[in-house]
Amino acid sequence: MNPFVLVAGTLLAITAAPYVAFLGLYAWMRPSGSPATKRPAEPTVSLVLPTYNESRIVEAKLDDLLALDYPMEKVELVVVDSSSDDTREIIRNYFTKLEAPDLTLIEEDERRGLAPALNEAYEAAEREMVVKTDCDSKLPPDVLLEAAANLADPEVDAVTGRNVEVLGGSEVESGYRGVQSHIQQLESHLDSTLIFHGPFSAFENDALLPIDPKSLADDTELALKIRRQGGRVVFDPSVTYKEASHSEFVKRRTQKDRRAMGLIRLLVQHRDALGKYRKYGKVVLPFNWWFMIASPWLLTVTLVIGTVGAIIQFGGFGLALPVGVGLFTYLGQRDLLGPVQALYSLFDTQVSLLRASVELLRGKGDGTWDVDSELREAFE
Repeated sequence: MNPFVLVAGTLLAITAAPYVAFLGLYAWMRPSGSPATKRPAEPTVSLVLPTYNESRIVEAKLDDLLALDYPMEKVELVVVDSSSDDTREIIRNYFTKLEAPDLTLIEEDERRGLAPALNEAYEAAEREMVVKTDCDSKLPPDVLLEAAANLADPEVDAVTGRNVEVLGGSEVESGYRGVQSHIQQLESHLDSTLIFHGPFSAFENDALLPIDPKSLADDTELALKIRRQGGRVVFDPSVTYKEASHSEFVKRRTQKDRRAMGLIRLLVQHRDALGKYRKYGKVVLPFNWWFMIASPWLLTVTLVIGTVGAIIQFGGFGLALPVGVGLFTYLGQRDLLGPVQALYSLFDTQVSLLRASVELLRGKGDGTWDVDSELREAFE
């Protein structure tokens, strides 16, 4: 056998092994629902909303929050705004006729990035449960009640949820989020999940910790730090939200690559947690290291070596391998792969993780974010 093909096949088997093991563990455990002992609860709530030039959608977001099935006299909204448009004026005007919830508006004249803004907002939050949400996401009426029921378990300090509808109709992101939900559910039943989601994450106020001012994965970083100090952080599929996303390959890179950079950098910064904190450091973190750091490079090397081997073996016909990958990408970004669309979603994520690794090695990445007008249209 061609040695290049043999090496490529071996690398592919090595890359796939942790995923096969994870699937086997999932089949054995069959995790369902939240691992928390949930019970009805109505703690006081601080809703934290970071805004930057959200004048087009902020009123719709406020309508969304006021529609939550929760006693608004127990709620305060903490907005931290660094806009150059009239976002904060819209917010002020919106609250002039409201008796509840209370409003704390933190006005930043200098745009410092998301993490410093959140640190300031978390410090200002005074209620028992602190919920962080994004302006371009939508929440169902019961989301605060579901989150509070999880935090009523004294062992649970934070909870996040799942995206039940991708605004804008991205089948690529929908497929990935579906797979990710299963992963997070298993992680939560083993111990705790790693990734927390910006559209909705809830924390016990007394468990909050400062996050790195340069963080690109602020919600996940906070959850990781809470787990390291002894709290449990879980995923509950009953806690839901809606978020906008692209399918088109190039457009997805800005959205996905930045998230990938933040997660990779966070894993590296907290590499000393590997092997510690029970199954969190022994199973959850190693799996995420493999998925986010090792697997993208191994797949790339496998593709290169496999292409070389195919060309040596079959001449010009060996180019069928990269051409096939290109066709797979072309059809996938157009949501045309039918039952294997979810597989493309994972491939797309591996592309983002590889690109993010390269950018981090080049010293790129900061904590600011730009408004995506197309995704704002999806929200509207």
